[in-house]
Parts: sequence; structure tokens; C-alpha cells
Amino acid sequence: MEKKFRALRNIIVLGAFLLPFNLMAQGEVGDVFRGTPADAGKLAGAYLLPATTGFGLGLNSMWYTSAKAKNFLRFDLRISASGAFVPSSDKTFNVTKLGLTSMAPVAGSNVNTPTLSGPKQDGTRMQVGNSTSKQFNLPKGIGVGLVPAPQVQLTVGLPKNIDVSVRYSPTIDLSDFGKVDLFGVGAKVEVLPLVLGKTGKMLPFDLAVAFGYTQLKWNIPLEVGQNPDPNQNIDIKLKGISMDAIISKKIAMFTPFFSVGYNKSNTHIRALGTYSFEGANETNPFEIKRTDVSGMKASLGFQLHLSFFRLYGSYTQAKYGYANAGIGFGIGN
Repeated sequence: MEKKFRALRNIIVLGAFLLPFNLMAQGEVGDVFRGTPADAGKLAGAYLLPATTGFGLGLNSMWYTSAKAKNFLRFDLRISASGAFVPSSDKTFNVTKLGLTSMAPVAGSNVNTPTLSGPKQDGTRMQVGNSTSKQFNLPKGIGVGLVPAPQVQLTVGLPKNIDVSVRYSPTIDLSDFGKVDLFGVGAKVEVLPLVLGKTGKMLPFDLAVAFGYTQLKWNIPLEVGQNPDPNQNIDIKLKGISMDAIISKKIAMFTPFFSVGYNKSNTHIRALGTYSFEGANETNPFEIKRTDVSGMKASLGFQLHLSFFRLYGSYTQAKYGYANAGIGFGIGN
């Protein structure tokens, strides 16, 4: 059992390395800490938008693979990953629309600069104040318009056609990429047995409602400046909520499903520690609180049940479109 736990933990770690946040390392984020703390926060928030949006959608994904609740004390352990497709509109942002007060684009520069998921090219050439000696380029993108998010989930059946799910990762130390932990809970209730009793079994489909909540915490160390404060770090918290109505039909080993629902994702980013801004030191210089996702979604997917082994796949259209794929192991339906 201990070996299985370590294997699952390693899967989470490997998935975490795929996350775009780890690219906010010293070279990419350092030049953002110029001008004023307020401007640094605006630039960091705009640059990270596709990452927090895509991963927020990933947190809300793959809570279910059919409308049928698991039987009492039956369970499965699911390992899956989502990939959110960043649209062209979120691969760049216009620096003149941010309301910057301490810096501006150099004359003749392209004011549309890459976000994290944007093209792998130098960002807009900026100048702090009126001094031409205080010019710098905003960060490059990574050239990848896909935001991945891993999930490990245990689902257990309860009485009354209900099943509950838990997502959990202990705090994992990723060295230079910081520390990350995750926790989530979800539940699914079959509607037909609840409303129609045994007559609900006569209908040729299953119907359910589901709810999920996930929270991810990530702390990333930074080294910004010539003599950086050892306490410099970026603290990130993401919270996702998902509510869905699901319909599915089991056909032998194959179960297609369709769902519609609502999802929301909140982001909280803080720059902690002391940083130098044009000669003045600032502690905990900026904080970003925003809702990256809030709206409807629709999913189409399937579950393939092969004895104790399962395969899953789905596509969801929300603020970003995203795909899911996974495998599972379990006992019973």
C-alpha cells in the first residue's frame, strides 16, 4: 500500500511540473518588479491570466464519468489529466489598457505583449519614467497554448444512490519550483431513484446532479534583484466550484454521458517578501484577487468499464475549451 501511495504521489509531482506557474522563475518575472508595486501587480496579473484560468477550469473537471452513482462501498481510484486550450485573445495583452502609471511602452514598440501562454518572443519594450536608461522587455511567452492539470481522485458509493469523491495531495516540495498541496471534495446524487423510486429503473437512462469543490495552494520562491531578500516568494491560491446535471446511458461496457452546468474559479496571488522598486524597498508589494472563470459549461464524454479497469475521456466547452483523459481502477459498479 505504501508503494502505491508513493507512486500516486509521484504522478502528482510529474503533473505539477507541467504547470505553467513554474516558468515564473527569476528571469521571467524579475523585470516586472520595476516602477511601482501597483504596476508590477497589474503586469503579473495580465501575464498569468491564461495559466490561472486554464488551471482553474482543470480544477473543476472530471468529477464524474457517468450519471450512475456507485453502489454502497464500491469504489474506484481515478488518475486523469485535463488540457485547456488558450484562445488567441488570451495569448497577448495590450499594456496600454492596464492603467500603468510608472512606465509606458517605448515609442514604436508593439503594445501587444505575450502572456505566459503566448508566443516565445520578447515582450513589449518598456521604459520607467523619462529615463532611456531604464528600459526593459516584458517577459516572453512559452509558445504553448495548452494549460495542463492533473487529478487523482477516490470515489466511494454511499446508500441512497449517492457517491462521494475526494481529491488530495499532501504538501509536496518541488525544490526551486516551490511547494504545492491540493484538496477537493465532491458528491453525486442520482435523481431518478430519488424522485421515482423503483420505477425510475424502467427509464432507459440515468440522471444525476453533481457538485465539486477544489482548492490548490502553491508557494514559489523567487530571487529578484542583486541582493534578493531570502523571503521573496509568490503565493498562489486557486479555488474552484463546479455544479452539473448529467445524463448517461450504459451500453454493455461503454457509457456515454452528456452534462451541462456552472463553474467558477477564484484566484488569489500575493508577492511576499521585500523587493526594490527604483531605489525604494517594498514589503509584500502586491496582491491580486479575481474571478477568472464564472459561467456555464457543457461536456460530452464516455466511460469504458473493463472489469476492475476503466478508461475515461471527455471534452468540455466553457470559457476555454478543454479535454480530459484518464484511467481508473475499482471494484463494482
